[in-house]
Amino acid sequence: MADETKLPVRQDQNAVADTRSTAPAPPALILRGGNSARFAWDEFFASIDNANTKAAYQTACERFLDACATRGLTLQTVKPSDVRAHIDTLKNVKPKQDGEALAKPSKKLHLAAIRGLFDFLVTRHAVMLNPALSVRGPKYSVTEGRTPAFTVKQAREVVAAIDTGSAVGLRDRAIIAVLIYTACRVGAVAKLRVKDYRSDGTQRMLRFDEKGGKHREIPVRHDLETILNEYLATVGAGTAESAAPFFRSARGRSGKLASKPMTRTDIFRMVKRRVRDAGLPASRFTPHSFRSTTATDLLNQGADIEDVQFLLGHSDIRTTRFYDRRQKAVTRNLVERISI
Repeated sequence: MADETKLPVRQDQNAVADTRSTAPAPPALILRGGNSARFAWDEFFASIDNANTKAAYQTACERFLDACATRGLTLQTVKPSDVRAHIDTLKNVKPKQDGEALAKPSKKLHLAAIRGLFDFLVTRHAVMLNPALSVRGPKYSVTEGRTPAFTVKQAREVVAAIDTGSAVGLRDRAIIAVLIYTACRVGAVAKLRVKDYRSDGTQRMLRFDEKGGKHREIPVRHDLETILNEYLATVGAGTAESAAPFFRSARGRSGKLASKPMTRTDIFRMVKRRVRDAGLPASRFTPHSFRSTTATDLLNQGADIEDVQFLLGHSDIRTTRFYDRRQKAVTRNLVERISI
């Protein structure tokens, strides 16, 4: 048998065909674990519906398994101490933060990915025990989300600064209006198709395909309906049952739209550009800022937090409270009263 330590950290992905299109090619350590390990790898990633979660978990599992292979470990010889040491020493690999210690929430994500993978490995009898099961993640608690929110005035300024003299301008105004008036995540907005803009006989609705396989319909308020209708009338969306993307990418700087859909990254960049055009700090705000702004605005007006939770699509009301920026305003009012 070949020496385990001489095995390359990652095997060429073309050398071993993936048995499921929904699962990434397995690392070398999984391949050396036999068919049971490969089945567990495939099943683990096939069980994750959200593409972003799948990509993040793939990165986490590959980093850990590659580190184990470099040290000459096998799946069967990984110990809890190996997992703990890996999590404790994780470094950032992003260009601007390369070499810095990974943030605690990111470390917890890596641990969750490793623990989940080894759960499947145990089920498939590729290993006896889950070495990550007894490893505790770093303590991390927050009382308020970190995503900055616009003020109501700033949000209006972003919309007002958009030149709607072209299809691109109408599209960008429509996207930002959807982000504001539905409080949906940017990924769900990017997935919208023309047929998702529908009527139930009494009002217009937008049907969103959200994370976790959830589907939600949110009523379209009158001014948002006007914005969307103007956009669709200009770009020519086709029939109401069309599966064409609702928001399409631009053709260079022509001001016209192509046929392919905008991605999450496209919308992210567009929002940054429009924020900058409004004279606001683009480095501070993201598309998610509109979600925080809408939640805080409703709560400031006395909306019930359970209603806001339903709008945001949160299964746990504690998550909704992270979007409540009123706590920050109270803190500022309090310190202004200090008379020293």
